[in-house]
Amino acid sequence: MSSSDETSWPLPRTWSWTTAGDIAQVVGGGTPDTTDARNFGGMIPWITPADMSTHVGKAITGGSRSLTETGLSGSGAKWLPEGAVLFSSRAPIGYTAIALRAVTTNQGFKSFIPESCVSSDYLYHWLTSSKERAEKLASGTTFLELSGAKAALLPVPLAPFAEQSRIVEKLEELLSELDAGVAELKAAQRKLAQYRQSLLKAAVEGALTADWRTTRARSGKPQETGAELLQRILAERRARWEAVQLAKFSEQGKVPSKWWQSKYPEPIAPDLTRLPTLPASWSWATVDQLTPEDLANGRSVPSAESGAKVLRLTAVKNGSIDLHEYKLGAWSDKEAQPFAVADGDLLIVRGNGSLSLVGRLGLVRGVSEQIAYPDTLIRLRVIESVVLPGWIGRNWDTSLSRDHLEGRARTSAGIYKISQPDIISVTVPVPPIAEQIEVLSLLERFDEQLTAIDKVLERELRQAEAQRKNILKAAFSGKLVPQDPNDEPASVLLERIRAERSVEAAKATRKRARKAKENE
Repeated sequence: MSSSDETSWPLPRTWSWTTAGDIAQVVGGGTPDTTDARNFGGMIPWITPADMSTHVGKAITGGSRSLTETGLSGSGAKWLPEGAVLFSSRAPIGYTAIALRAVTTNQGFKSFIPESCVSSDYLYHWLTSSKERAEKLASGTTFLELSGAKAALLPVPLAPFAEQSRIVEKLEELLSELDAGVAELKAAQRKLAQYRQSLLKAAVEGALTADWRTTRARSGKPQETGAELLQRILAERRARWEAVQLAKFSEQGKVPSKWWQSKYPEPIAPDLTRLPTLPASWSWATVDQLTPEDLANGRSVPSAESGAKVLRLTAVKNGSIDLHEYKLGAWSDKEAQPFAVADGDLLIVRGNGSLSLVGRLGLVRGVSEQIAYPDTLIRLRVIESVVLPGWIGRNWDTSLSRDHLEGRARTSAGIYKISQPDIISVTVPVPPIAEQIEVLSLLERFDEQLTAIDKVLERELRQAEAQRKNILKAAFSGKLVPQDPNDEPASVLLERIRAERSVEAAKATRKRARKAKENE
């Protein structure tokens, strides 16, 4: 391999550029029939990329599921010996670990069984820095996948065997210190996330504004009770409905029928049995009770070179709608107008491949031109005289709302979906408008402080990752530890591997020939 190649650089004279296939056997994996319970629950460790997504550390001994002998024989899974280096080849590419005992994997891996003169730890550390190289070799439309043939082409800077050990020892010394720092930073991020959740819980249950309510009570002004607040909410909702109906009668030139008001659709009431107690001036309400009109699904529109603007699903970001995330649709402005968003609209994700993302919400703000929303989103509008859109947005991230939506989500073809009935039955606490304003103001101030801390932690993590890359680059450039001129050069190792493989190939050929002769 030429040192001018974009994936290589000059190496010490005792090193050699080679490929993974030249120094290790590449082994794939497989999955038995998942509908047959006889294939699972045995004693054979079986690992998937999903297991690797939560795995911490270099060594791995198994995954969340195991195979039976039946499952192993009925799949493409193969035994990997202790010391094999696992490398995920899709969804995503790049998870890396060393088998601490014999294991098997599903088809989401291209694992490497190093030759005797190649250190598993050395290859492991190199592969942890090879994600981008592997992605360049991968192909696929739905998702990138690295084939066995392409995995064998991954470039490897091979050091002499003795130097491999010295490099691994120094790497693990340096990276262990770095990893300890990263672990502390990630622990701080988790604590920050937990604090955000506890702060949100205090906000939506009334604890955050307890002193504010006490001060208001001392003013001597009459305080509306929660029951009175709910009745006012329901009265406002009914008044909005009646106004809409009367407008329809007027447009049609009709006189309202005698019993037209009896057709009012009563909203879903909240189930209070398992809900926490709220302050006396607060009330529980369903989304159905808080909306003056039916929820509305968007419209599916194909992309076009010209046409009216329509938001993408990716416009939903951290509780807000990014109005710059749009495409041009094959429809006119007039056709798009019924689906145009307005300030205060809440757009909710109908479906997503991740359960934690389905039902997420974004608040529309700063609309300056017509832009519509697609069929992947549901529009919710609330009675802003009794509840602020921002208040609903904050409540949407609570465990109460998320548990409700995730519990009602249905899955089809790997996509989790919710519908309008799932949304209108969400139950939220509703304080008086003045207190909603106070809570939102306090949360915004806290957000600014917490976001500033989070940015510092993210910057530190980026610096740590950059330092890791520099350490690995130095290690695999021959600059981390000194070379020993007495070490057997890597070129000799490669010649020995080729010779040993040639002998094994000849043995295999003779064995096949004997079997063929026996079967004649």
